[in-house]
Parts: sequence; structure tokens; C-alpha cells
Amino acid sequence: MDSNGEGGNVGVASSGADNGSTAGYDPFKDPKRKAKSNDPRWKYGYWPDLTDKNLVKCNLCKKDLRGGIKRIKQNLVGGYGDVAKCTKTTTAIAQEMNQALMRNRKKKGGGGEETSLQVEQIQSQSGPSTGRSQSSSKVIPSSGTAAKRKRNVIIQPQVRGPMDAHVRRTPEQVVANRRLKGRNQTTIENRMRSAEEKKRVDNHIVDWLYECGIPFNALKSRSFEVMIESVAQYGSGYRPPTYHEARVSLLKSAKERTAEMKKTYEGYWKQFGCTLMSDGWTDKKGRHLINFLVNCPEGTYFMGSIDASSYVQDANTLFQLLDSKVEEIGEEYVVQVVTDNAANHKAAGALLMEKRTRLYWTPCATHCIDLMLEDIGNLKAYKKVIVKARKQTTFIYRHTRLLDAMRAKTNGRDLVRAAVTRFATSFLTLQSLLRHKDDLRHLFISDDWKHSNLAKTEAGKKVAETVFAITFWNGVEDCIRASKALIVVLRIVDADEKPALPEVYVAMEEAKKMIKKNFGDKDRLWKKVINIVNRRWKCQMERPLYAAALFLNPGKFFQYSEAEDYQMRQTLQTAFNQVTSRLVPDPSLQDKILHQAGEYRNARGLFSSSMAIRQRTTMNPSK
Repeated sequence: MDSNGEGGNVGVASSGADNGSTAGYDPFKDPKRKAKSNDPRWKYGYWPDLTDKNLVKCNLCKKDLRGGIKRIKQNLVGGYGDVAKCTKTTTAIAQEMNQALMRNRKKKGGGGEETSLQVEQIQSQSGPSTGRSQSSSKVIPSSGTAAKRKRNVIIQPQVRGPMDAHVRRTPEQVVANRRLKGRNQTTIENRMRSAEEKKRVDNHIVDWLYECGIPFNALKSRSFEVMIESVAQYGSGYRPPTYHEARVSLLKSAKERTAEMKKTYEGYWKQFGCTLMSDGWTDKKGRHLINFLVNCPEGTYFMGSIDASSYVQDANTLFQLLDSKVEEIGEEYVVQVVTDNAANHKAAGALLMEKRTRLYWTPCATHCIDLMLEDIGNLKAYKKVIVKARKQTTFIYRHTRLLDAMRAKTNGRDLVRAAVTRFATSFLTLQSLLRHKDDLRHLFISDDWKHSNLAKTEAGKKVAETVFAITFWNGVEDCIRASKALIVVLRIVDADEKPALPEVYVAMEEAKKMIKKNFGDKDRLWKKVINIVNRRWKCQMERPLYAAALFLNPGKFFQYSEAEDYQMRQTLQTAFNQVTSRLVPDPSLQDKILHQAGEYRNARGLFSSSMAIRQRTTMNPSK
């Protein structure tokens, strides 16, 4: 090691004793404890132990540092992962040490990437000259070879070198990685920030939300996270777009980017196939609009929307509309077309399958399950319960003082739980009522209720009577037994992140088993519910495409044993054969696929390896 101690192990050592220290003796002023050098580092550090010159002490914060006098510079500048920043350093000292580091790197031919970044950091953290400098915004690993240090610096967001755009991650990549690992993941950069700094940024964001009346749900969107990450990577001094830019030039640019995005999605459609989805809805003006979307393993692309108010009931016109969208995408790439379950859409789907022999029409699974819940809710035993529950919630939410008292009893929680479908909302509200059963009873025996005018009304008396009726709560429990498993399936088919097609068939089979189990010995009740489920499912969703998807989902398919579930495996194999013959017109390719399907079903050949068996439950079947 040279006299400057440039090297050695990296790290912070425990405090060591100053050799030869006596009363009134200042080791910092002892020339023997410093190298004979003009290096400015020695103005702030010295050797506390003359027998170990790899150990230096910062005279400002009195911290012992292992790794030579170079650690003093890094300690005073801050932002290095190998050493904590000196708590007593100032902006002037940090700039002085940074210039010394720059000169040293140039002498060694290391370039100026690392030091140029440090200059940006020091400028961004400069505050009053009399106070401490702010904590550094980035951590720069300082250990390892010069090539490693250079590579680590280039990926930092503030660097603006020619290779920066090719090396560092884009905001989209950063957000995708964050969502994959969880929102609570803490980065090194965040650890270097104080709680006060983060709170200041948070306050500015929510102030903007409050001032512009933006819904809080905007904070959950991926695009919002990408925007924040993009601004952070740009750094201080970013100026947002003007009103004119947002509505003219940037809008035009967004349309161009959307067109480019479509080209990207078209590549996935050609490689994996896609699903054309038709989603009808009615706006506030009473117009019936139809949205057209294309889904593939990469995501969902919005193709457009039309006003179909004048011909929504005409099956032939709907068929022509769907057929034009299939033609626009390419018939060979469309695997299925999904629409509502109404009779006109069903007729249009049949016409489409007759003309287009390489695709399937499939009704909406969400709509199908909602119809199941509607039929269950119309059963005499359950309809009375749902009506009484609706009267309870309507009465409470109609009177503000009673609503406020209810929320006080439930710790601010609401009774009405909105869901993706109307009838799912009814059953979820029943679950919420049962959960807050005791809170509701306490509400209607409280002194506030007894002395209120509402307690004297006929409606108030009936609601209070219902709350204390054992038969009502028994009925609520039966409603939940009938609907809970179906709501689980509804969440699966309505999920955005996980493909529903390989899951929905087996999910419905499990739901029927769970309904039967929930009712126990009440055979009469569960048989009525299962009959409704089977009737709706078989006429609408018992499609070969869903069974084929289950067949190709090894994590689910191999749960059916060859001995006990032979009939189910045979059914799924038959469905897979039907789908293959329809989607693959080449007979020789059909034969190859069916041969491999036999190997797969019986776990022979490549499918018998330990790796293939292990990956059955871990690998995504859609990839």
C-alpha cells in the first residue's frame, strides 16, 4: 500500500484508540499521523493508529474509516455505498473533495463519468453555506475495478452520456419491476432520503390532486407511476408541457405512438393469436355504444367504439360489424370472438362461426355468472332476504344522521359493496351486512336511535325489526352459501393480470363442489342452486375452447388422476381434438399435434422428465 492508503478492505471499522494520546494532546495536529502530501484530504483526516495506516479518522465527525485516506473524500462528499456520509460536512468541503477525486481519476485515466455525476449531486444538494449539505440522492458503488465503477455510474438516471439511453432502464421497465416485486420495496436511493424530503414531495402531489379535483384512483394507475418515474429520471428543472402543447403537438404525437403500439400488438397477434372482444354499454344520453378490444398474452388493445343505437337488436347487422373487425385483424389470427350473452349477439356469433371456420364465438363469462346470480336471487327463499336487505341499506343511506351513526359503529366501513356486476353487488352487500351484524344491532338499541324521530316511523320500525330477526340472518347466511363460490369465479374471469381462459373451466367445477359443501345436509337448497349453475353454464359457457385450455394447463389438468377422473380427462382430450381440427387446417400438422398431446397426457417422452413435471405448477400455460 502507498502512503496515501489507496486500497485495502472496504468498510467502516470500529473506533480504535489513538496511540500515545495524553491529556491536552491533539492527534490531528501530529504531523506523524499524516502522510507528507499536499492532498487536501489530510486537512480533515489522520491515522489514529500508526501501526495500521489503512485506518483513518475523520476529524469532523470523529468516525473511523477503513480503506485508506480515499475514504475521507467519499465520506465528505457522500453518495457512496461503501461509506456513510459525514454528518458535519458542508457544501464547500464536499465540492473541494469532489474536485480532488476528479483530479485523481484523470491522472489514472479513469475518465470523468463518476465525478461529473458527483458535481450534479453537489449542485442539487447545495443549501445555505452555514448548514449541513443535504443527503445525496444517489448511491455510487465505489468498490471493484475501474470498469465496474464506470458501468455502475452510467446506469444512474442523471448521467447524460451517449450510451445512457441504451443502458439504463426506462420508466416503464422500472415501474413493471416495482409492481412485480411489490410497492413496498425499498431501494438504496430511497434509504438515502429523509422522511421529511419524501413528505414534501407527497404534499405537492396531493395538493395538485385536491386543487384540480382529480379522483384518488388516479394514484393506482400504472401511467401515473410511469410519469413520476420519468420526471425523477429527468431531474431538477423539468418544465411540464403547456396547455397548447398538450392539446396540439403532444396529442398528435400520442396518436402516432398509438399507431406504433398497434403495430407492436399486431406482431403478438400473429405469433400467439388473439381474442376480439365486444363490450356493449349505455351512456348517460341513452346511446348504446359498443367498444371493440383485442386481447393477447401481451395485453389488451382498444380498437375503437361505435354508436349502435339504431341497429343493436339486429343480429345480421351485428354479424356484419363483428365480421368487419375480424377482417381488419386478420381471420387467421383471431381465435375467438367474445360478446354479450343476449339472443341477438348469440345469433350474430353463430353466423360468424358459420362464415369464419377458424374461430370460436364465446359469450361473456362475466355476464354468464351475473345471470346465475340473478337467477339465484330470484329464488323465493333468497328474494325475500335480498329485498329486506335492500330496504335496510336504503333506509340507512337515505338519512345522513343515521348513516353517520352507522359508520361510527363500523369504524368507517360501508355496508354497500360495489362489484363489477349488479347482482354480485347484492350478494357482496349481504356479506357486509353479516360481517357488521352486531354493529347494526347496537345501532338500533342505542339511545340515539330510541330518541330519534326515525324510530317512530313505520319504515324505521320495520328495519329495526328485520335487524333483530333471526330468520333474516339465517336467510342471509344461505344466500352467502349459494353465491360466495360464484363470486370467486367472477373475480377470476374479471381479473386483468392473469389469463382467465385456462382457469375458468376448473374454477366452475370447484365452485359447484364448494356450493354443495357449504349447504351440508340442506340438499333441497344446494340442488336448486346447482341446477341454475348447470343450466346457465352448459348452454352458454360449456365450450370446447375452454375445455381445451384446461387440457393445456398442466397445473390444473394433472389434478385429475387417470384412474379416478378418467371421464373428465377423456372429455378434455376430446375438446382439445375438436379445437385442433377447427383451428389447424393442415392434416399433417394436426397429426403431429395430437401425437404430442398423447405424450403430454400420459407424461411420456420429454413430458416425463423431472424438470417438466416440476414446472407443471410454476410455468404460465399461456406463454
